[in-house]
Amino acid sequence: MKKLISLLLVTAMLVIGAFTFASCGNKDVVKVIDISLSEEEYAFCVNQADNTLKDQVNTFIAKIKSNGVFDQICNNYFGNGTPLSVTSATLDASKDQLVVATSTGFEPFEMVDAQGKYSGIDMEIAYYLAQELGKELVIQDMQFEGVVPSVQSGNCDIGMAGLSVTPARAEIVNFTTAYYNAGQVLVVKADDKTFDDCKTKEDVEAILAALTSSAKIGCQKGTTGEIYIEGDADDPDGYGFTGLKATKMAYDYVALAINAMVNGQIDYVIVDNGPANAVANSING
Repeated sequence: MKKLISLLLVTAMLVIGAFTFASCGNKDVVKVIDISLSEEEYAFCVNQADNTLKDQVNTFIAKIKSNGVFDQICNNYFGNGTPLSVTSATLDASKDQLVVATSTGFEPFEMVDAQGKYSGIDMEIAYYLAQELGKELVIQDMQFEGVVPSVQSGNCDIGMAGLSVTPARAEIVNFTTAYYNAGQVLVVKADDKTFDDCKTKEDVEAILAALTSSAKIGCQKGTTGEIYIEGDADDPDGYGFTGLKATKMAYDYVALAINAMVNGQIDYVIVDNGPANAVANSING
């Protein structure tokens, strides 16, 4: 499931190039409709047999929340702090390592640059967690859909990928204490006034519900945004999303979905609020 570095570099170059073009002229290209369509919690996941690691991570989360480290990390991405550049060691079964499953391209939680250096809220937490446990940090980058199964199978120790806690995932892995509250939001083109008068979640949902299959809404594969579009009202353990008539267009990365919207290939994007604002800021410059 691990992505080839060459594929990562090509993807990054394409996305960065598109952002540079989109932001020319210092005019906003996209905007986030800042009305949450869902309420979620992010947590890390560990194998169901590894209660020791779960307890260690819960203790660590409590520690960085109380001593200000978590706030400092968030400030690196939402404020004026300087993001930490994290390096992954090479996987070696003979060493004492913390093997982290993640999926980059989900700003500001996990990113990778052209030199293979990682950054993001989750990646900085992973860096400090490995130090706390006295282990060498190994980051395994993969498609988002592979993160939870890789932990379930024991190929990775912990999943750190902006994971929303869901009953379906909790059936196959154990979640740690939640560390971040998130929600799905809508991203539109800056000149699209369709949702400008919306004040509540119900206002946004009424417009979305009226869309037909001719409308195309993008999302990242395997995320809550995808479930929102598809609907899961028949699942007793689901979110209760009714689903949309609009056509779903799923992408490997949030940035690719938003870039497709900028290029006129789709109409809207539904994604977690943190990545939505991070990518929008990158595009708008």
